[in-house]
Amino acid sequence: MMPLVLAAVGEENIIKKVGGKPEVKAHLENLGFVTGGSVTIISTIGGNLIVNVKDTRVAISREMAGKIMV
Repeated sequence: MMPLVLAAVGEENIIKKVGGKPEVKAHLENLGFVTGGSVTIISTIGGNLIVNVKDTRVAISREMAGKIMV
């Protein structure tokens, strides 16, 4: 298990755990980052990540991506 920030670009990963404070966890889950779901990093820009989750592209900060374990 590793944080999403360490995953390779273009590789599909399965979300194993979403961490952080309850409000942060709820925000990420609302965006589609749920345990068992798949996530693919499309690109990284200035440390932030563009990811594909639930057929939607979402931009998240490096700090947020560190709370998503794959």
